[in-house]
Amino acid sequence: MKIFVTGGTGYIGSHTVVELQQSGYDVIIADNLVNSSIDVLDGIEKITGIRPEFEEIDLTDRAATRDFFVRHSDIKAVIHFAALKAVGESVHKPLEYYFNNLNSLMNVLDSMREFQVPNLVFSSSCTVYGQADVLPVTEKTPRHEAESPYGNTKVMSEDIIRDLMKVESKMNALALRYFNPIGAHPSAYIGELPNGVPNNLIPYLTQTAIGIREQLSVFGDDYNTPDGSPLRDYIDVVDLAKAHVVAIRRLLEGKNKANYEFFNIGTGKGLSVLEIIHAFENATGVKVNYKIVGRRAGDIEKVWADTTLANTELGWKAATPIEETMKNVWKWQQSLR
Repeated sequence: MKIFVTGGTGYIGSHTVVELQQSGYDVIIADNLVNSSIDVLDGIEKITGIRPEFEEIDLTDRAATRDFFVRHSDIKAVIHFAALKAVGESVHKPLEYYFNNLNSLMNVLDSMREFQVPNLVFSSSCTVYGQADVLPVTEKTPRHEAESPYGNTKVMSEDIIRDLMKVESKMNALALRYFNPIGAHPSAYIGELPNGVPNNLIPYLTQTAIGIREQLSVFGDDYNTPDGSPLRDYIDVVDLAKAHVVAIRRLLEGKNKANYEFFNIGTGKGLSVLEIIHAFENATGVKVNYKIVGRRAGDIEKVWADTTLANTELGWKAATPIEETMKNVWKWQQSLR
């Protein structure tokens, strides 16, 4: 059974491809490689023994997206990762984020509808909650106005999917609202390696620890959190990837209770940026050169998940201890020398 993974050479996408292959699914990837490398396919193949099919496609190109579906009529489901994803960058490049993230989604949905590909798992985000009034957030927590254009593209994408599912009764969609993915595959064959200067905490942290970056900036120490630094729910990327396999299986087996569902995917525990730095130092014995700087536009103060629904309804639960996550991500960084 073939699954189409958009953005499958990216960080979360590549780990999900591994888990899909190890669960017996055939996978085809489309990616424009704007923030990933074709070399990721080598890492996937080393882990699974299978090199996934791959096509370099810009999914904002409607004709190219349609042509892809014409040539691959055996696709049974889509996992849609392809999107720009840096919160801070989106504040400075809002139009690029709206254009890329919304057009790619709509082109994929349009082709799914035309060629009768019924099942979609969508890569969403806890940013749809904004700064929630009550923590932890559940799936019933009201969505607030997004704090960044990136977050707003996730809100708008969810609305587009929801509205389409209302009129396409033969289609099914499931949105996974990620909290903060971190870590790397234990093999150290794949991990997070953004092109250029990292926008996310962990790759900047590990690049600082190994000497590529001079210093890690902690954006703010005056938030209403135990140590003043922003607090998030950090989930191991392999645990997150496994959630996608569970979601795909739910749709393919017809176990979904509505044709549009959404679930929080996190650990259910919040850790601050400073706690993450200290967890890395404790797990690896490597000190990180960091400094406190001013707050960053688009950041929220604190958020973590109530994962009860995903735990009970999907039968999925995050299982990797933070210490193991930190050891794996350091092993990955060292492998890049």
